[in-house]
Amino acid sequence: MKAHDGMYIGGEWRPARGRDTITVVNPADEQVVGHVPAGGAGDVDDAVRAARAALPGWAATPPAERAARIAALRDVLAARQDEIAETVTAELGSPLPLSRSVHAALPVAVAGSYAELAASYAFEETLGNSTVLHEPIGVVGAITPWNYPLHQIVAKVAPALAAGCAVVLKPAEDTPLTAQLFAEAVHEAGLPAGVFNLVTGLGPVAGQALAEHEGVDLVSFTGSTAVGARIGAVASAAVKRVALELGGKSANVILPGADLARAVNVGVANVMANSGQTCSAWTRMLVDAERYEEAVALAAAAFAKYVPGERIGPVVNAKQRARVRGYIEKGVEEGARLVVGGPEAPMERGYYVSPTLFADVTPDMTVAQEEIFGPVLCVLRYEDVEDALRIANGTVYGLAGAVWAADDAEAVAFARRMDTGQVDINGGRFNPLAPFGGYKRSGVGRELGPHGLAEYLQTKSLQL
Repeated sequence: MKAHDGMYIGGEWRPARGRDTITVVNPADEQVVGHVPAGGAGDVDDAVRAARAALPGWAATPPAERAARIAALRDVLAARQDEIAETVTAELGSPLPLSRSVHAALPVAVAGSYAELAASYAFEETLGNSTVLHEPIGVVGAITPWNYPLHQIVAKVAPALAAGCAVVLKPAEDTPLTAQLFAEAVHEAGLPAGVFNLVTGLGPVAGQALAEHEGVDLVSFTGSTAVGARIGAVASAAVKRVALELGGKSANVILPGADLARAVNVGVANVMANSGQTCSAWTRMLVDAERYEEAVALAAAAFAKYVPGERIGPVVNAKQRARVRGYIEKGVEEGARLVVGGPEAPMERGYYVSPTLFADVTPDMTVAQEEIFGPVLCVLRYEDVEDALRIANGTVYGLAGAVWAADDAEAVAFARRMDTGQVDINGGRFNPLAPFGGYKRSGVGRELGPHGLAEYLQTKSLQL
């Protein structure tokens, strides 16, 4: 797609107030693929004003009509999947097959789920002599990350629209072209002017202006825990609602008796997907002492399938590459056994990181505690099931995880004791209706399905 040189505000593309731009770079070859405006507080103010003007009409629109518009948006996204995939590959570096199967296809499914929910959700209920109304929270400031650029946009915008809210989106500066493509799809789908608005810009400028704006009723943010904490502080000072989907350090627990080969191979695939740039990735593999070395050998064999530039892409930018390499160096320094990979660049060009496997990792090591956000897997040894649970719960995060056991009941029993928001049992499939979000420092609130829709509603009761 061709980059727009303006902002999508009030149903049209408008020139930015300033002249600053953001350069979009393909991380696979370091070539410039486009430029977009670097919006500021004035652009954010224009967008919020447009959203506030559109809010009363959209909030009063019958849910069935809102559902029809979201369904139309889903259909446009479905029709443009090839273009979406190519755009994501150009600015994120994701291999094209992954861009097609995940980055382009998943948002279509999520948008479709909210088209159905908008039509069926109980926005009104009776409790005794009270009528309880679930009304739109108002104007939503959505700040999205670069790792799943379209999915994260749809996971915020679609439920907000279903609830009757108006939205101002500030996408990540590394992947603004995908956001512009989404704005085109909104326009083509015929949503009323001002219901959705897009401001591209830098986080500390446009993002902060959006989070602080007095005309925003809820800030929905996905990104690092450090930035999320700052946004939460700003919002709480204004008594403003927040939804925060933050970092993770998820455990893949393989209990004695589980199918070891399957658990290891699925676990490696989970970490390698999207070059390790997934907040819910199972980056800590926990294996009992008796089968530990066998698991490490299986993981090393699985790693051989992930060749940089082929099955695995680069990380998003040079700063992220340096960050991941720094963690790999820290792992070696603290005594972890380097089985595969290392800090050396696997390719001369592009922001690639060698897929790296660490063994003999102890729970207190930096690589076992902090979110790396790259293709790095740590294998930890546990002595018994209670030790496995202690290690699994032994971080400040609690976003996701996995449990493998000889039977589902055993895995479920263990999962119930994990301090985390979502657990896959014996390779359970992704469910776009299941709530996604974290415990502890992994965030506040939930995305996807009816729980995700509820985040954008406020409650009023009428007593008769």
